[in-house]
Amino acid sequence: MPAQVVQQAIEAGVNDLGENYIQEAKDKIHSLTRFPVNWHFIGHLQSNKAGYAVRLFDLIHSVDSLKLAKELDKYAKKNDKIQSVLIQVNVAREDSKSGVYAENTIKLLTDISHLENIAVKGLMTMPPFFNAPEKVRPFFAALRKLRDQIKAEAIPNIAMDELSMGMTGDFEAAIAEGATMVRIGTAIFGQRH
Repeated sequence: MPAQVVQQAIEAGVNDLGENYIQEAKDKIHSLTRFPVNWHFIGHLQSNKAGYAVRLFDLIHSVDSLKLAKELDKYAKKNDKIQSVLIQVNVAREDSKSGVYAENTIKLLTDISHLENIAVKGLMTMPPFFNAPEKVRPFFAALRKLRDQIKAEAIPNIAMDELSMGMTGDFEAAIAEGATMVRIGTAIFGQRH
């Protein structure tokens, strides 16, 4: 959405905003810097855009590899910042979606836990699109169970406070399964043009 539309949302009380694309976010965030809001990057992030992401975003929802985490750590260190991130888990093992598979998540977190400028805050998932909230509920439940399993591992420097799951069409089911963040831009702003 254009910056003036986002500004109206901020003025109406919105204080957490998500962006899918670095290129679109750069100018928009710059033009809205006077507002004390939190910017979340929720799209697929390529390693070569890590520097921009660190400078622009408070929380990156889509870390899915050690390579990407190391790039973010490098730029966070250069910017004297601890970058908060969520690990994107491909619970449904869909080829069309990014994310680490559930069974590889603990290994990835163990590797990331050694990075000094990365703060893992929790997990994120994008379930299959069914247009039926009850069909996606098992994927949300699976992410919550994985979060609980990771908590039990007590990996140093890894927090599991956040579950980013659920969008406009299924956020109620996500909340019922433990979501702490939902991505409901379509409900607030309408469809992307």
